[in-house]
Amino acid sequence: MTEPLGQTIYLAPEGFVDDLVAELGEVSAVEDRLVFAPGPARPAAWAQNVWHDPVRIPFASIKEAARALRAIQRNWALWPLRHHRRAALIAENLPHVSARPLVFPAPAPTAPLGSWTLLDEHTLLAAARCSSPFRHGEVTFVENRTAPPNRAYLKLWEALTRFGEHPGPGDRCLDLGACPGGWTWVMHELGASVISVDKAPLDPAVAALPRVTVRQESAFGLRPQDIGPVDWLACDVICYPQRLLRLVEGWMASGLARRFVCTLKFQGETDHAAAAAFAAIPGGRLVHLHHNKHELTWMWPVAS
Repeated sequence: MTEPLGQTIYLAPEGFVDDLVAELGEVSAVEDRLVFAPGPARPAAWAQNVWHDPVRIPFASIKEAARALRAIQRNWALWPLRHHRRAALIAENLPHVSARPLVFPAPAPTAPLGSWTLLDEHTLLAAARCSSPFRHGEVTFVENRTAPPNRAYLKLWEALTRFGEHPGPGDRCLDLGACPGGWTWVMHELGASVISVDKAPLDPAVAALPRVTVRQESAFGLRPQDIGPVDWLACDVICYPQRLLRLVEGWMASGLARRFVCTLKFQGETDHAAAAAFAAIPGGRLVHLHHNKHELTWMWPVAS
C-alpha cells in the first residue's frame, strides 16, 4: 500500500544544497542532496531534479519492492541514499534504463522516468513523475573534443536541449561575451549566422568560420539598434547578475531579440535577489544546468 508523503523532494546539484535551501525557504529535512519541503512543487532554479508527489511504499522483500515499483511504471532511477546493497538488489530486479549520452541536437527523452530511494530497510520512497527526463537531471553528450575552443559549448548544448528548439539555417544570432567562441561555434554548426561580440579576440578557427562576424567591443556598450533584429541572443559574459539583468531588460524593451539564453555567473556569494528577478520575468525559465558551475541559465520564451 502506498502512502503519499505530502511533500516535494528536490535534488540539489553537487555543492549547492545551501543555495537550494535558501531559494526554497521553508524545508522540512535535508538528506544528503535531497531536500524535502512541504506542499506541492515550487519553482526552484537550484534543483537538478524535482520529485513530484512522492509516496512511501512498505515492503517485506527485494522482489516485493521491485514489483511495487514496476506496478507504477517501467522506468526508474535509483538515488543511493542508504542501505546501498539492498537498494542495488532492488534495482537489479527492475528493467534496465539506458543512460547513453545524447548526440546533439537529438531531442530530450520523452519516456517517463521516476526516482526512488530507500528510507529504511523496508520502506521505499518513490516519485513516478520528475521534472527532468534525464537520470537525476544529469544531461550528458557525446562530446566533440577537437573543434570547440573550450568546454562551454556543453552548456549551450544542454540549454538548447532543454529549450526544445535551436538555431538553424537562416537564423541570425548574437553571441555576447563570445571569447573564445564555444557558443559561436555551436550556433554556426547548427547552420546559423553569428555576430560574436567580445573585447577579447575569438579563437582564430572560430573567427574564420564563414557565417561568423566578429565585433571586438564590449557587450555592454552595444545598443540593440546597432545590431538590429536577432533570432537568438546568447550571453555567457562574465559580469555581476544585476548588470546582466539591465542588459537583458534593454534588449527585451527593444523587441529586437526573439529568444534569449543567458548565463548568470555568481562571483562570491550567490545573488539570490538577482536570480529571483530573472525568475520573475514572465515566460522565462531559470535553471541550474548539469554543466553549470556556480551559475544559473535563463531562457526565454519557453513553453509553460
